[in-house]
Amino acid sequence: MKTIIITGANGNLGSAVTKEFLDKGYKVVATVVTEAMKNDFAPHENLEVQVVNLTSEEESNSFAQSVIEKHKQVDAVLLLVGGFAAGDIAATKLDDIKKQVSLNFDTAYNVTRPLYQHMLQNNNGRIVFIGARPALNAAQGKGLIAYALSKSLLFKLAEFLNDDAKGKNVTATVVVPSTLDTPLNRKSMPDVNPDIWVKPSALAEILEFVVNDKSSVLRETVLKVYNNA
Repeated sequence: MKTIIITGANGNLGSAVTKEFLDKGYKVVATVVTEAMKNDFAPHENLEVQVVNLTSEEESNSFAQSVIEKHKQVDAVLLLVGGFAAGDIAATKLDDIKKQVSLNFDTAYNVTRPLYQHMLQNNNGRIVFIGARPALNAAQGKGLIAYALSKSLLFKLAEFLNDDAKGKNVTATVVVPSTLDTPLNRKSMPDVNPDIWVKPSALAEILEFVVNDKSSVLRETVLKVYNNA
């Protein structure tokens, strides 16, 4: 049975991803931000939920080491924690960028760093980042400066890791969804047909594919999951 870590496991995407991996027989270690959020999950014999402040390097490292110590091998980590902010360059202060980097990059980097070393030692592992189309598309990114810049760092980090791990069975993948079909997005964009968006359950299936053995030949992978949005 593979052991995986899912950060931000109680969000709209996180809930779908956690369910998908439990249904497929994985052992899941999930992270949330508060003790109360543990109640968002139904009990499951293969699910362990921990409260971790992933913006803290020390706390993230301690969490990663404790999971390694308990489970011996972590096969994959799915880094779903993130946040969104709108604003063009005129409206975006440096502090706005720092907040987005903290949410979208620091939370991923702090967990990735210790787990990447662990995976290299085992010659096995999958690191999965959630990218964003505005980080790839200037026309969209120019109105979302802080968000797009923070997400763009994940693409570069994946490139660095993949180059460093060449010849080993350790990979970093960036999965890039367009708009997710969530209650919040339906409410904020009532005039858009949600059928063109990506359902969290569909994205969860793609994430499971990235982690399972069928994708073992993939390298330096960026998956654009846009549907018709």
